[in-house]
Amino acid sequence: MTDKTPQELTARNIKGNKRVIKGWIFYDWANSVYNLVISSAIFPIFYANITEKFYLEQTGRAGGKLLDGEPVLVNFFGWEVSNSVIFSYTLSASFLMVALLSPLLSGIADYTGNKKRFMQFFCYLGALSCISLYWFNPAHIELGLLSIFLASIGFWNSFVFYNAYLPEIAHPKDHDNISARGFAMGYFGSMILLLLCLSIILFIDAKYTAVSFILVGLWWMGFAQITFNRLPNNVHKRKPKKEFIYKGFKELKKVYQIFRYTNRLKKYLRAFFFFNTGVQTVMLMAVVFAKKEINWEGNGGDTGLIIAILLIQLLGAGGAYLMSFVSSKIGNIKTLSIVVAGWILICAFAYIITTPTEFYFLAASVGLVMGGVQALARSTYAKFLPKTQDTASFFSFYDVTEKIGIVLGTFFFGLMELLTGDLRYSVLSIASFFVFGLILLLLVPKQEKITVDNDFVDN
Repeated sequence: MTDKTPQELTARNIKGNKRVIKGWIFYDWANSVYNLVISSAIFPIFYANITEKFYLEQTGRAGGKLLDGEPVLVNFFGWEVSNSVIFSYTLSASFLMVALLSPLLSGIADYTGNKKRFMQFFCYLGALSCISLYWFNPAHIELGLLSIFLASIGFWNSFVFYNAYLPEIAHPKDHDNISARGFAMGYFGSMILLLLCLSIILFIDAKYTAVSFILVGLWWMGFAQITFNRLPNNVHKRKPKKEFIYKGFKELKKVYQIFRYTNRLKKYLRAFFFFNTGVQTVMLMAVVFAKKEINWEGNGGDTGLIIAILLIQLLGAGGAYLMSFVSSKIGNIKTLSIVVAGWILICAFAYIITTPTEFYFLAASVGLVMGGVQALARSTYAKFLPKTQDTASFFSFYDVTEKIGIVLGTFFFGLMELLTGDLRYSVLSIASFFVFGLILLLLVPKQEKITVDNDFVDN
């Protein structure tokens, strides 16, 4: 079975195929470099530094420093706005676009059987957009932010179709382990590239920082070929007719009708909305918090901050395996409840920390629970799906829930700082999402009850 080509694989023999599973896992290795280098570590710091330098030049203070509390303003289509505000708005717009696109596209993908083709398109869109960041110029910031916008869409939309393969390639008993292996591979792979990028910046010249963005795109596209070579397309041998966009809508409507009649899946997705909102907001805003609230002078500066991010990645891989093991002993929901309770304690600790040493301890704690909660959240959803061929459409609900949560979380994070003038209260606002998520997790039933007949679910 392991020597079959992707074209020869069918829905019956794809499950448990080790070659296919390894190929699927490799996509985490391929695309996680975007999440680390572009979203978390190098690009946010590069963006802050290059826009600040340009702003000082424009105000006749080249080589100088900002005044206390002075915002860095950029000209966005004639609108003078803070660099951090327009950056966060760009990301929010990309998440909203993903939330709008993924349900329709997943319905079309399920109807036509073309999950892999959609996954490839968004992979290449994201990777090429990352490469285009090499030419980022604050004088033409609209083009640079367009690259960020498209890179984000490429990354997150490709993940919809990637995640949708999990229930097709693995039996439910293996979902936790395989999901954890994927996230662990992603953490390790992204760390390798980040270390390479740091070596270029520190040991060659910081002026080559933008080369990192080319490396991200090449790494992402290059290693994704292993995945695309091994994942089958149209395993259910569907033969779409014309009007596939209309049929895609019908496919999505059918899946929604099934979803409405689930009990455990609906309640789990509600809990996921809240606790994952907290997780994703922490991932996106951790660098912002650390640069503003922690004094890094004499402690490595930006390099010290990136070391903390590396610590999160390293322990994230171990956390993914640890939570997979724990879930095999006590179950997914109990394990997730313990992890989410840990997140609440982390937010409380973040409120009081002031030194780099304390932040390193916080980063270690975040890393341990971050990998675990992401891997387990994905595999739990896959386990709770009803018997269906429409996995992409079902995972689009998961994806939309995640993206709307990100928009809500980042909005509240910024709103609390706006109202209080203190970023630490923003951290406490995020803790409330984890509290609601924990309460809802405890209400998820052990068994699923679907009140529609099997023919409706299967067809």
